[in-house]
Amino acid sequence: AKNQGKDIIDDEILKTYFGEEYTKYSDTEHYNLASAFIKSIRGSDPDAALYYMMRMIEGGEDPRFIARRLVILASEDVGLADPFALVLAVATSHAVESVGLPECIINLSECVIYLSLAPKSNSSYEAVSKAQELARKTMNIPVPRHLLNVENSGYKYPHLYGGFVKQTYLPKQVKDKIYVPKNIAKEAKLAEVYRKLWKERFSSQESDVKDGEKGGK
Repeated sequence: AKNQGKDIIDDEILKTYFGEEYTKYSDTEHYNLASAFIKSIRGSDPDAALYYMMRMIEGGEDPRFIARRLVILASEDVGLADPFALVLAVATSHAVESVGLPECIINLSECVIYLSLAPKSNSSYEAVSKAQELARKTMNIPVPRHLLNVENSGYKYPHLYGGFVKQTYLPKQVKDKIYVPKNIAKEAKLAEVYRKLWKERFSSQESDVKDGEKGGK
C-alpha cells in the first residue's frame, strides 16, 4: 500500500508475509485476552487459562503483567479457601523477575494450573469492599475510648485472658457485619473459629454461610 508516494506496511501485508501466525496485539486484544485469562482461572479451567496466557505471551505481552494479575487473583478469587495460593503467586512473580523469558513460562504455567484448580472464595474481597464503604460513611465517628492509647482506658489485654476476651472494638454506631465467612476448604476452619468467638454475630451456626458452599473442593 502507498500513502503520498510512500510504501505503507499494513496488517494485510504482514499477514501475507507471515501467514496465519501473524498477530496484531492491540490494546483491545490485550484487555480481551487478559479478561478471558482471569475468567478462565476463576472458572477453574486450566486448559483455557494456559491457552489465553500463551496467546498473550506470543503476542508480546510482558510476563510481569501476567504475574501481577496472578498475585491479585490469588487473593481476590482463591483467597482464604487456600492461603497458599498467594504464597505461590508471589513466588512466581519473583521467579519471573529473576528468570525472564522464555524459562519463566514454566513458572507461570505452574501457578496458573494451581490457581485454576484451587478452591475459590472471594470473602476477603467482599469484606474489604464493605469495610471501605462503611469507613467512608463514618469517617468522623470517634474511636472507642478503651481502644485509645491512654491510661485507665478500660482496655482488656487479651493475653491476660488466655488469648481472647470479649470486648467491643467497633464504634457503637457501626453495626454492619463486614466479614462473612464461606465454609469452603481451609476457610471453613476460620469460619468455625469466628463463630465460636463471636457467636452473637450469627443468627444460627450456618446463617451467614451461603447455600451450596459447604465443603468446597
